[in-house]
Amino acid sequence: MKLALALIALLVAGVGLDYYAGDSRVTAVHTASEHTRLQTSLLNTQGEKIGQAVLMQTEHGVLIHVDAKGLPAGWHALHIHEYGVCEAPKFESAGGHFNPDTKKHGYDNHKGFHAGDLPNVYVNESGELHVELFTDQVTLEANKANTLLRKGGTAIMIHEGADDYQTDPAGAAGARIACGVIGQSA
Repeated sequence: MKLALALIALLVAGVGLDYYAGDSRVTAVHTASEHTRLQTSLLNTQGEKIGQAVLMQTEHGVLIHVDAKGLPAGWHALHIHEYGVCEAPKFESAGGHFNPDTKKHGYDNHKGFHAGDLPNVYVNESGELHVELFTDQVTLEANKANTLLRKGGTAIMIHEGADDYQTDPAGAAGARIACGVIGQSA
């Protein structure tokens, strides 16, 4: 787990997998292309499109690529939320974090963490976010307890501040500033 978090931290810091791990990124993207790939628009609190998120199923989890602009510079929490509804301006319609195993919040919580907990991401001084990360806690495969394509869908959310990785239920990350509906199944 610590190695996975270290790799994610390098990704967030701008060191891509193709630079850090040689051909591993090519393998991951190739595997993802053979499975489900979803794209969603990210909306700001005014309901305007500010970017997109692409989620790709791989053999061992979901690869998430986010590109957005017009965000405040600095560290921000990125989470997956339980409902596929993004009603601006507060995005409360998306509910809490995606948590099919009924765990507590945060990577540093000794009781485990939500499936929707993701690493903090960094927005540059120009207000742009370009990040790729991986989670083995969710899937895009139907009929699994941790599928993001459940009835009603799920959402990907950017918060105004960083996640402290321990405060339940949301890591003291502040207001929700961008949201995208991941998908729905019947």
